[in-house]
Amino acid sequence: MQRKLFLAWLVFLITLTSSGCGKRVTDHEQIDPAEKIVIKFSHVVAENAPKGLAARRFANLVAARTNGRVEVQVYPNSTLYKDGEEIEALKNGSVQIIAPTTAKIAALFPRWQIFDIPYVFTSAEMVYRAMDGKIGGELFDELATQGFRGLAFWGNGFKQMTNGIRPLREPGDFKGLTMRVMMGSQILPTQFQCLGAQPVQLGFNDLYAALAQKIIDGQENTMSNIYSKKFYEVQPYLTLSNHGYMGYVVLTNRKFWDHLPPDIRGILEKAMQEVTVWEREQASLLDEESFRAIRSTGQIRLHLQTEEEKRQWLTAFTPLYRQAEEIVGSDLWRAVQVLKEKKEP
Repeated sequence: MQRKLFLAWLVFLITLTSSGCGKRVTDHEQIDPAEKIVIKFSHVVAENAPKGLAARRFANLVAARTNGRVEVQVYPNSTLYKDGEEIEALKNGSVQIIAPTTAKIAALFPRWQIFDIPYVFTSAEMVYRAMDGKIGGELFDELATQGFRGLAFWGNGFKQMTNGIRPLREPGDFKGLTMRVMMGSQILPTQFQCLGAQPVQLGFNDLYAALAQKIIDGQENTMSNIYSKKFYEVQPYLTLSNHGYMGYVVLTNRKFWDHLPPDIRGILEKAMQEVTVWEREQASLLDEESFRAIRSTGQIRLHLQTEEEKRQWLTAFTPLYRQAEEIVGSDLWRAVQVLKEKKEP
């Protein structure tokens, strides 16, 4: 009898412990599908580019901090949507997060073209001061007018010029060349027209093939994009000009965001803040690493722009600056000029 009572008591204890009185390890596979939140994050660059790395890091942080309740599915390299398709996909709810370049939202938000104006920003630090301050606050407020919510501003780096025909030193060297520009911006086509080139709008996913087949002569891009997409294989001439900054606006659908549970929004915001700090650091590191890797291939004829050449380019851009101020607004234009003098706007 005592043995039977002992066994019964033991079974009771085992049942009690396994039924949840102790802390249990969460099995992500056992989460109720009705409670799971899936977020599709679409972007067009390589997984090893700054944006690609940051998107993956964000997904991992969110999965860990929500115990699998939120799954961020990352779709790199235009595997889900291409340039020109992402914004509409975000609007209609087909994806929940995208991170287009500032130029690609210009059709909806012209003032974001402040980043397309050549030589306006002199360093990544200046860009981040602008976006983390009053200027960025105003730009992000505009996004809500079209049903978007801005989650972060990620960096990539300064753009350089590449082409397959000749070195690009003076403005006259651009004459007759066809140069790819990102979709959406009014300023970028004008930039190349001022240099004497013919701008051609083309999606990022189609760019390598167009360069390889010599449909287009050249393009502008950051070091990490030039390296990760192997543009150096088909573009033997590279000019280090640092003429414009390429950054990304991390966007979500405002209606989707507002319907998320408050605790989930808090986790996503905190993770995005942490990833943004990390991403900006990685953008700087990858920019330097990509430059060294490109140079080590021996496939590039490198030219470092001189101060005199820069002055010539600035002179060529004079008509563009008048147009740019009208597009972005005199208030924003002045605010950036003040920031350039290391004063708060």
